[in-house]
Amino acid sequence: MAQFSHECGAGTALVENLNYAAPGLMATWPGRFDASKAAAFAHRPEQIANEVYNGRLGNRPGSYDGWTYRGRGGAQVTGRANYARLSEAVGLDLLAEPDLANHPDHFLACAVGQFLLCGCLPFAVHDDVSGVTLHLNGGYIGLAQRQAWLGRWKAALTGQGSDLPSAVWLQESLNRLGAQPPLAVDGSFGPITCSALRAFQAEHGLTVDGRLDAATVAALAAAGQTPPAAGA
Repeated sequence: MAQFSHECGAGTALVENLNYAAPGLMATWPGRFDASKAAAFAHRPEQIANEVYNGRLGNRPGSYDGWTYRGRGGAQVTGRANYARLSEAVGLDLLAEPDLANHPDHFLACAVGQFLLCGCLPFAVHDDVSGVTLHLNGGYIGLAQRQAWLGRWKAALTGQGSDLPSAVWLQESLNRLGAQPPLAVDGSFGPITCSALRAFQAEHGLTVDGRLDAATVAALAAAGQTPPAAGA
């Protein structure tokens, strides 16, 4: 979700904006645009898309594919070949109707599908934001913003807010209580840590949701795992 939030402007930019001014063209594609060419293409998004994307990503040279298959959706799938691959994965004809990637009924499935097809999952499991970014984006554009989004999503989905102990404390506490398999104390909130937390919640009669909330912290404290002082 952190990657999707960055890629599509937190839902405000679901289709790639290619309305570049001349300086932006030269900065983004310095090997493709000099001052003269950038001036000729400035604020012509369809022509820009076909110029920079055709002949790669499965787009046919001399076609309209660059514009038709520009970035869309939470993961900003781009290029005819990637739309075709995603079509097969999610069971939609995105080649014929590329805007289906932004349809409310399919948006999340398409974004997650592209995330998986890009090989991001092994890096996400280990909280490797750089690795996920490289595989989804092809570079490290916006890495700091993606890291910030990750913190916000963790706070929202796992209860890892500033008023609660860290994931490191949670992992250490569950290990002292005999978590099997023992957890890697790395501060990530991956599936193994979540599973151990769910097991603790079930054992202590708590809501089994894998969230580190105030009730779970209290139960851990009652089990002898004193949380650190707020802000520590």
